[in-house]
Amino acid sequence: MFRSMVSRRIALFLILNILAFGSVSAAPETQKMPERLSVLVTFGEEECPEPESEDEIVVCAKQPESERYRIPKDLRKTEEELAVDHSWSSTVALHEDAARAGRPNSCSVVGTNGFTGCQSARIRQWFAERREVED
Repeated sequence: MFRSMVSRRIALFLILNILAFGSVSAAPETQKMPERLSVLVTFGEEECPEPESEDEIVVCAKQPESERYRIPKDLRKTEEELAVDHSWSSTVALHEDAARAGRPNSCSVVGTNGFTGCQSARIRQWFAERREVED
């Protein structure tokens, strides 16, 4: 999501430069780029603020008023969608890995008898690598 927002901003910046200067390569070298570029989101009937100086470009994206206090659409996921993201077996494996550090045979300095699990950890890693190669 972050990359798409950044790429949109860069594309918008380039479009504004092409409109302002004719083309990117044809812009005279004496002409300076704006010192400040502000990309804002306005909601409802809000007006886009005016630039504070001549060296500033202000770009506004309009959203409906109902979106003002909402999580952006790119970040919204329902619980059903989150539950479908992983299989039950991978969820259990993640919980086992998280709890393993405090148990015996964990190959960790945490917990009692933690050093005894280093060979088991190497074997688990070897099997995981083999599964990745086979896929």
